[in-house]
Amino acid sequence: MAPLNPGVLESLTTSSALSAAVQAYEVARLPRKDSPNTLAARARDVAGITPRLAAVVDATEPLVGDLTTPALRAAFADFSLDHARSSIARCWSTWNGLCGFLVAEDVLPGNPMSGVHRPRPVEQGPKPLRGNDTPEVLLDAVAAGRRARDPWPERDLAVVATLLVTGIRSAELVGLRIGDLAGTAGERRVRVRGKGGAERSLPVEEALAELVDRYLASRARRFPAARAPRLDAPLFVDTRGRALSRHQLQYLVEQCYRAAGVSDRVQRGALVHALRHTFATRVVASGASAVEVMRLLGHRSLATSQQYVDAGADELRSAAAASRSYAALRTLACDAGSHAAVT
Repeated sequence: MAPLNPGVLESLTTSSALSAAVQAYEVARLPRKDSPNTLAARARDVAGITPRLAAVVDATEPLVGDLTTPALRAAFADFSLDHARSSIARCWSTWNGLCGFLVAEDVLPGNPMSGVHRPRPVEQGPKPLRGNDTPEVLLDAVAAGRRARDPWPERDLAVVATLLVTGIRSAELVGLRIGDLAGTAGERRVRVRGKGGAERSLPVEEALAELVDRYLASRARRFPAARAPRLDAPLFVDTRGRALSRHQLQYLVEQCYRAAGVSDRVQRGALVHALRHTFATRVVASGASAVEVMRLLGHRSLATSQQYVDAGADELRSAAAASRSYAALRTLACDAGSHAAVT
């Protein structure tokens, strides 16, 4: 983004183009050092509402003065028809921030977003893969290879395994670079860039490191004419050698579920995140605390991590209740109850 010329901000009025206000807002936020993912998400939010606002006010490009509660309410109503609650809530926050900035700059008399409804936050617990053996079934199926136009089992297995044993988010995985995986044998770690630009370092066991090494070797064979990738090159690529996108990752994981026959074990709305939730619930079942989960997953709130501890406790209770010993006890209890009723 080109820097604003001195005086442009001072000349911002209600008759200014909305695009100028958006640019001024982004420049004002530069000291925050927002991450690339945050910048991209905000740009999508602006692009999602602007044409709808233009249609409401019947203009090619909306003006700052068009930011009224009725107009924004209509634009958001249209936006909500084909977007999820989480997308609407995030978009509302973006436009609330923009309008709040314009109020602070004395361009708008008040924030029109105060009259635009937003979805209430939904309490969503962890959504791990259903079934105790599902992760193993999935890994075995991916390792065996799936039907595809251009199959690449080494890449698919490395991707699914990385998600499953590190718990990183989809955006974090596609953002990995070759140099992010470093360290000597037995002490390997991967550097992950999370939300808000926060970085964390996660341990990588040799089993995963070996899968990634096999994938990189297959990548060199697949693209023999290409130069050896630099350390800042994307770690995971598509079948053409380009950086794997989030959309491609979602499609890849979904196809892996289908190949393994476990699509019915994926809870609605989870998909790639189901692997992250599975990782968290499994480490909790192994004795990890909420603080450890928070550090591994890159949560900002301990309360978020505590959800996995609570869910893990429920799963442990269910697993214990399913044991054969409990089944025998239930039989004895039923027999004892029947005997007591007769006597």
